[in-house]
Amino acid sequence: MFKKILEILKAKDLRAKILFILFIFAVFRLMANIPIPGIDVARIREFFAGNQFFGLMNLFTGGALDNVSIVMLGLGPYITAVIIFQLLTMIFPQMEKLYKEEGEAGKQKFNQYCRIAAVPFALIQGYSMIFFLKSQGAIGSLDPITMIAAVLSIVAGSIILMWLGELISERGIGNGVSLLIFAGIVADFPNNVQKMFITFDQTQLFSYILFGLLSLLVIAGVVLVNEGRRNISVSYAKRVRGNKMYGGASTYLPLNINPAGVIPIIFAISFLMLPSMLSSFLGWTAVANFLNNTWVYGIIYFILVFAFTFFYTAVTFDPKSISTNLQKMGGFIPGIRPGENTAQFLQNILNKVLVIGATSLGLIAVMPLIIQGITGIQEFAFMIGGTALVIIVSVALETMRQINSQLEMREYDS
Repeated sequence: MFKKILEILKAKDLRAKILFILFIFAVFRLMANIPIPGIDVARIREFFAGNQFFGLMNLFTGGALDNVSIVMLGLGPYITAVIIFQLLTMIFPQMEKLYKEEGEAGKQKFNQYCRIAAVPFALIQGYSMIFFLKSQGAIGSLDPITMIAAVLSIVAGSIILMWLGELISERGIGNGVSLLIFAGIVADFPNNVQKMFITFDQTQLFSYILFGLLSLLVIAGVVLVNEGRRNISVSYAKRVRGNKMYGGASTYLPLNINPAGVIPIIFAISFLMLPSMLSSFLGWTAVANFLNNTWVYGIIYFILVFAFTFFYTAVTFDPKSISTNLQKMGGFIPGIRPGENTAQFLQNILNKVLVIGATSLGLIAVMPLIIQGITGIQEFAFMIGGTALVIIVSVALETMRQINSQLEMREYDS
């Protein structure tokens, strides 16, 4: 590990990328502590302390929500826009063609549509959040000018945060959106540890030990699901070019147990936020009370994570294109005809693997509720619970993988 750290520090461009990411993190943390106009922050924190759902939202924004900062929505509006446009690819053939068949230019245009759509979503969600906090008595009445200034501050903060995520993806290492969510979760971790020590109760020592053991089990489960693969044997036909013979080798095609990574968790959280905000905005107290039920929330959350794992994989993984590429390179799966049969075989294997991956990811996501029920330690369920832990471990593993690949490229060059 220390050897790799030294290699990273020696590589000038890699070091510059990591320093750039850390700089963006610092800007994000600064923005998370700038409150919107006309808000009593102390009063808001009292409200969030007793609300489970908004406590989870606050975890994803690194405390930006209970500070009612300009980035209180985090990357929620942008993620909502991405979900909707990816759903549209399954409804409208033109959108699917733009995203899957027009190459890098098509994906850039698709991402541009998502960015533009994020603005009205931020406007709606920002106003809904302020309206909800007013209806709950968390903030006082705001005059029209202050209300407009507050909403525009939230919209501007969300768009700037989206831009920072794009900058990380373009100039740094890894996915900028995932890394910013990772930074928000990690930023609040020291405060949670401090609370744990301050409120430590010796009579609950056994529960704390059990909580620690279950947390280690969750970490092991996250690593297992993220690193697990199903290898499919692939052989290449021999080809003669001039005086040389190519191919004839056997290798394998790896299919991840969870090819969607951390995205289903992020999508599920963003999807759960929408009905809560709408119910508060429209005054549907029955819907809000229904979603606040722990069992209902846990079941819906599990189903959403399970469904989004299949959905995101269907959008990003195309067995037909893989089958076509294999055929062009002279590759084939032993015992399976090239072309349509190979695509069908890959789809069948993927469906079986995804059932395991989606179920495991869903169970890990609702693990905080399970741990809370077993140990009775309610305050720290989100500190080390499945949702946060899946994102932390997944993003860390993916970032390490990309750093390792760049280090290996340098070894080949030298």
